[in-house]
Amino acid sequence: MGTHVIKMPDIGEGIAEVELSQWHVKVGDMVVEDQVLADVMTDKAMVDIPSPVHGKVIALGGQPGEVMAVGSVLISIEVEGAGNVRESAQPAPVKEATVAAPKVETTVETKPVAAAAPKAAACQGPMVAREADERPLASPAVRKHALDLGIQLRLVRGTGPAGRVLHEDLEAYLAQGQSNASTVSSAYAQRNDEEQIPVIGMRRKIAQRMQDATQRAAHFSYVEEIDVTAVEELRAHLNEKHGASRGKLTLLPFLVRALVVALRDFPQINARYDDETQVITRLGAVHVGIATQADIGLMVPVVRHAEARSLWDSAAEIARLATAARNGKASRDELSGSSITLTSLGALGGIVSTPVLNLPEVAIVGVNKIVERPMVIKGQIVIRKMMNLSSSFDHRVVDGMDAAQFIQAVRGLLEQPATLFVD
Repeated sequence: MGTHVIKMPDIGEGIAEVELSQWHVKVGDMVVEDQVLADVMTDKAMVDIPSPVHGKVIALGGQPGEVMAVGSVLISIEVEGAGNVRESAQPAPVKEATVAAPKVETTVETKPVAAAAPKAAACQGPMVAREADERPLASPAVRKHALDLGIQLRLVRGTGPAGRVLHEDLEAYLAQGQSNASTVSSAYAQRNDEEQIPVIGMRRKIAQRMQDATQRAAHFSYVEEIDVTAVEELRAHLNEKHGASRGKLTLLPFLVRALVVALRDFPQINARYDDETQVITRLGAVHVGIATQADIGLMVPVVRHAEARSLWDSAAEIARLATAARNGKASRDELSGSSITLTSLGALGGIVSTPVLNLPEVAIVGVNKIVERPMVIKGQIVIRKMMNLSSSFDHRVVDGMDAAQFIQAVRGLLEQPATLFVD
């Protein structure tokens, strides 16, 4: 028998260290070639580390949340033969980087349960209201455990970070069903429970980026209301005429188009600022970041070359990227390289917001909700669809006058939507 030592691989892009996010194995586990051993977090994405060998885990090189240098010992596996006496001169191959679901359990332990499905069906515990298509957070081992028990995972209350369902939650679900399936807790009962959630993985990266952005950039915000009645009428007309063949349009593709056209006259806003070298890079291409809420937090996939896309092309790309981000399938390339960001909470957008810049960009445009309000037009009170844009800029690069004129240009394009397509 020998020992195969796997070192933290070089993931590329000049990365010198990564954060160990989660182990998928523990000491004593038998592993096979290509089995995922751990997840590590770079500045941009979650990366799976697979095993290059068959064997038994004899030592782990770190704990979840620990920052490890490239080349440090990640895991030791007992193998048949002499092992790798050179201590993994060739690091384990790294799978294509993807943004994975939040993973904060320190081990993944499979608990086989024989013939448990009838028991689960007979004594279900208190249920959790989730949508039928809502996918609860849980590790692959927990999902298998639930399948063995015959439990619908969406009905189980998760007590782990971000509502993650743990093995203990499955056992509690069964136990509560056995003891008293009809017991309803009082809405006024005292609670003294506490939960500590380690800030690791993607949540830590988001926290660091937000803190860095607010400390380094000189934020200022500008809010303007826009009459979107005409553009909404155009959108409804296009959807009615072409929706079945080309797909439905939301407001976002129109906003992307408005940014593209307005930025022609404001190149200083479609820019990145490197404050270490004191260099501003203005881009001809418009790469629009679309802030997207996923289970693990806020992601910003990028619609590249928006200046060369039609409304339907933009709509399709926005939908594809949003789905990839929410499903944990967005690659590192799809999550980097934006030149300006568009953020929207849709119907929950509120009246005003103060979005945080997505460094090294110098502008972010925030979309608030659309509401119908009485407005005075040519002396007459009429009902119009109104929406605010709440935008933030880096005052080190963008002057207040330029920011205001840029948003006014966007406003004019949306209020007279035909101008979106006039060259």
